[in-house]
Amino acid sequence: MKKIVVATNNEGKLKEIREILKNYQLVSLKDINCNIEVDEDKNTFEGNAKKKAKEISEKVNMPCIADDSGLCIDKYDGWPGVHTARFLGENSTSKQRNEYVLEKMKNLEGNERKARVECCVVYYDNEGKEEKYIVGKGEIKGKIARNPRGTNGFGFDEIFELEDGRTFAELSAEEKNKISHRKLALQDLLNNM
Repeated sequence: MKKIVVATNNEGKLKEIREILKNYQLVSLKDINCNIEVDEDKNTFEGNAKKKAKEISEKVNMPCIADDSGLCIDKYDGWPGVHTARFLGENSTSKQRNEYVLEKMKNLEGNERKARVECCVVYYDNEGKEEKYIVGKGEIKGKIARNPRGTNGFGFDEIFELEDGRTFAELSAEEKNKISHRKLALQDLLNNM
């Protein structure tokens, strides 16, 4: 069974990835005592995921899976996009970012509130003579809710409303993992492996 490091210390994310990539031995950064922080300075989710996967793979000398994802609001040409976690600065909280988005959009109605959540998952391997990247992508369409709702999840989950009217934060972890942008990206990755 091929051993692959997953560029995360998030147990929930690792569990989700393990459920989909069952035929691989997946380890977290913590499992292998790797403390690397990769600067996500690319302008696409794919660029950030590729950079993270390559840097960590070369540091630990094993194949790596990394992802990047974020909230993209149609009205603002995909903003905040790759800057979802940092658009108010490195030390801002999810609550502060969500409040900022809701305030910015308070006068928008209907289709002006359309948004999507994108994820790109990248597998990187340099064991052969050449570098090998495999990319998986996933996207969920929805809109920005009027107010935060729900207590599950993290990040923008409480303000991203799905087509069924619930926010990500109103879903159980099991429900979210079955339909999430990361699940779709991982499935896409698996289909390409």
